[in-house]
Amino acid sequence: MSEASMDHSASDTTAAPAPDRRGKFVTGSTMRHVVVMTLTGSLGLSFLFLVDFLALWWISRLDNEVLITAIGFAGTIQFFVMSVAVGLMIGAVALVSRALGMGDPEEARRIATSAMIFGASFQTCLALLVFVFRRPILIWTGADGEALEVAAEFLSISLPSLPLVAIGMCASAVLRAAGEAWRSMMVTVSAGIVALIVDPILIVWMGWGVSGAAAAIVLSRLAMAVMGFYWVSRSRNLLAKPSLVDLRSFLAPFAAIAIPAVATQVSTPFGNWVLVRAMAEHGDSAVAGLGVVMRLTIVCFGGIFALSGAIGGIIGQNYGAKQYDRVAQAYADALKFCLAYTAVAWVLLILSADLIASSFGLGPDGAQVVRVFAFYGAGALVFTGALFVSNAAFNNLGRPLWATAANWARDAILMAPFAFGLGAIYAGGGVIMGQALANVLAGLMAGLIGWRFVRRMGARSSGALDAGRAST
Repeated sequence: MSEASMDHSASDTTAAPAPDRRGKFVTGSTMRHVVVMTLTGSLGLSFLFLVDFLALWWISRLDNEVLITAIGFAGTIQFFVMSVAVGLMIGAVALVSRALGMGDPEEARRIATSAMIFGASFQTCLALLVFVFRRPILIWTGADGEALEVAAEFLSISLPSLPLVAIGMCASAVLRAAGEAWRSMMVTVSAGIVALIVDPILIVWMGWGVSGAAAAIVLSRLAMAVMGFYWVSRSRNLLAKPSLVDLRSFLAPFAAIAIPAVATQVSTPFGNWVLVRAMAEHGDSAVAGLGVVMRLTIVCFGGIFALSGAIGGIIGQNYGAKQYDRVAQAYADALKFCLAYTAVAWVLLILSADLIASSFGLGPDGAQVVRVFAFYGAGALVFTGALFVSNAAFNNLGRPLWATAANWARDAILMAPFAFGLGAIYAGGGVIMGQALANVLAGLMAGLIGWRFVRRMGARSSGALDAGRAST
């Protein structure tokens, strides 16, 4: 935030912002806010990743398991670049929600504009870098032969649309930070709706195959960017006029949150890369099964993956308003929601495991991977939810590096020995069990640390909290 706004908040720590200028989350039931924001966020996020899921399903209609394997390899790279966009989005949510919580909507608009410019610029550079080195990256991931060629073709078409992802996701984040749950959801839902329409046309009816799947992703991202930019700029007036002064002023506070948040988010695709490498030792069918599992995880457990972004605005606004008891309550409510959501999704997956495996035409090894995930691995995602809830608290309360450490402990320290070790004993199913065990241990540790952290907030002096906020 700007120095002027920081000086103002420091000189007036006792006066509460005018009620009509504060954010939506500083009053009312925190559980209601958690449920509404997470369900709308999960639906939006699920539709965003439904683009990849539908592309994979329609590719499976071509009766070539190698194509499914190739999309699985390409999807690992796609997930990495999407995770970078999510990290940038977290930086926008944290700063915009704090400004709204302190009763400064004009500051929030200036931050939102700067964050969108930062995000689009960074994703453009990332798209160029990954595009140039896509083949070495795929080879490093384990792709070879026809799968390598198909995956490289897919990425060559889809990667240039990354700046559109940054614009759309940043717009969705700003809307969410302002409490615009429905509009935030519809930004990403628009991408899924476009995919529903164009995937079968381009992949099957026009016979473009993998190239058609990549083209559908580009069109869906374009729709998301256009919809998001319209709502934040014209419809809801949540953007200010771009300014070089603002870009210089907000770069440091944005980077202080966004860089650790990006580092936190990319740990998950790194963990997925470890899983792909471990699964590749068990054949193309097992990798194809893992590709289905990765997309099932995001589509079926969208509420878990949306938790961090959904409650970030709630925590940020109440932190800005100095209502620390509501911060702790929001954390607890998010954990309760996570438990209930996981239980429902887990039961549904168990009931539909065989249908899913047969629908994608997976071989015996791939089908076994899907079944092990549905019956065992999916339940461990409740601990992944605890990890994401703690991430939201750390990112929005001045401890972003704690979130980074928690995620990398799971994906860089725990994942590889468990996935390769259990994979050596139980083949592809063992890789999935290794992932589940890493989720349990990391989520349990991060969840407990995060809970102790937010519970102590009420006892801390305002001066200490303001110092922690200034450090971000």
